[in-house]
Amino acid sequence: MRAAREFAAETLHAWGVTCRHDEVLLCVSELATNALLHGIPPCRGYRLRMLRFEGVVRVEVHDSGGGRPRIGRGNRSAEGGRGLLLLVAAVADRWGIVARVPPGKAVWCEFAVGAVRAGGPPDGL
Repeated sequence: MRAAREFAAETLHAWGVTCRHDEVLLCVSELATNALLHGIPPCRGYRLRMLRFEGVVRVEVHDSGGGRPRIGRGNRSAEGGRGLLLLVAAVADRWGIVARVPPGKAVWCEFAVGAVRAGGPPDGL
C-alpha cells in the first residue's frame, strides 16, 4: 500500500492538487488493499490508475478478480468487510465498479478538486 499512496501523493503534487489530498490517499489505500486481499489470485498484481478531468480526480484500481466487491454483513465490530462502503462511499463524491475484459474489474472513485494546473503525472506505479 505504501507504493500506491506514494504514487498517488506524487501525482497529486505534480498536478498541483492541494485539496482533498488525505481523502484521495485514504481511498487509494482502501481500494488497493481490497484488490490485494480479494481481487487478485496469488502472484498477480493490481493496477492503480489516476486520471484528471476538469476539476475532478479519478482513482481506478484494476484487478483480475471476478465479480463485484462484497460488503460484509452482520458483525459491525468485525475488522474488515465494510471499508468500501464506509470509507470510499462516505469520502469520495462518486464511486463504482466497471467490468473489464475477463478476467477482472476496475473499482473507481472520483473527487471534485476544483481547477488543477497543467502538468503530467510522475512515472506510473
